[in-house]
Amino acid sequence: MGNEQLLLRIKNIQKYYGSNNNNIVKALDDISFDVNEGEFLGIMGASGAGKTTLLNCISTIDNVSAGYITLKGQEITMLKDKMLARFRRENLGFIFQDFSLLDNLTIYDNIALALTINGVASIEIREKVNKIAKQLGIYDILQHYPYEASGGQKQRCACARAIINNPKLVLADEPTGALDSHSAQMLLETMHDMNEKLNTTFIMVTHDTLSASYAKRVIFLKDGKIYIELQKGEKGRRQFFNEILDVVALLGGEQKRVS
Repeated sequence: MGNEQLLLRIKNIQKYYGSNNNNIVKALDDISFDVNEGEFLGIMGASGAGKTTLLNCISTIDNVSAGYITLKGQEITMLKDKMLARFRRENLGFIFQDFSLLDNLTIYDNIALALTINGVASIEIREKVNKIAKQLGIYDILQHYPYEASGGQKQRCACARAIINNPKLVLADEPTGALDSHSAQMLLETMHDMNEKLNTTFIMVTHDTLSASYAKRVIFLKDGKIYIELQKGEKGRRQFFNEILDVVALLGGEQKRVS
C-alpha cells in the first residue's frame, strides 16, 4: 500500500465546552489519527462519546480548543470565517440523516445546486448530474420532486449532491438513521460502491453496527478519547461485523450477533 496518499491529519485535538473551571466539559481529549485518500472510516461510540463533536470539528462547523486538523496539507483550524464557507464548498461533501433536500426543487436541481452556486456552465452541470445520477440509479427520477421519491431514492440524491463537486472528503452523520432496513442497506451499498469505484473518501459517524461493517476501518470513542481501532483488512463483512459487535458490547451497547 505504498501509493496511499495522506488526505486528513487529526493531531492532538481537544474540545472544551463551558467558561469557568467548575463547568468545563472536555468533549474531545487529545485525539490523533490520519485518513488516507480512498478510505472509508467509521466512527462509533456511546452517546456523549464525542462522535458528532469530532465530525463538527473536521467539517469546520465547530472550532477545536487545541491541536490542529489539516486537509491535503492545509491547516483548516486556522481558517478565518470568510474562508470557511469556500473551503467547505470546494473540499467537503455532506450526507445528513434527514436528507436536507429542498422540496421546491427537482431532484436534478437539488443535485445541481452546488455547481450552480459555483458558476459552472449549464451544459457542464447537465453532464455531471446525468453521469452521477446514472451511477447511483436515480437518472429516471431527475425531474421528480423529493416528495415523489422514496426514502432510498432521496438518500441516493443526497449522495449525488454530496459528491457532485468531487470533494476531497465526504462526511456522513448517522446517514441510515431515518431509513427503513431495506433503504439503509441500499444506501450503504451505494456508499460502498462510491468508495470502491469512485475512490470517494468517507468518514461516517454511526451507532449502528451494520453500517459500521461497511467501513474499512472503525475508530471507537469513549469519554472523548480513542478507545480502540479496528481494521477490516481481508476479513469478510460478517466477520468484521462481529468484531465490531464485540467492541460495542464492551462499551455497553447491545446488538445481535450474526452467525
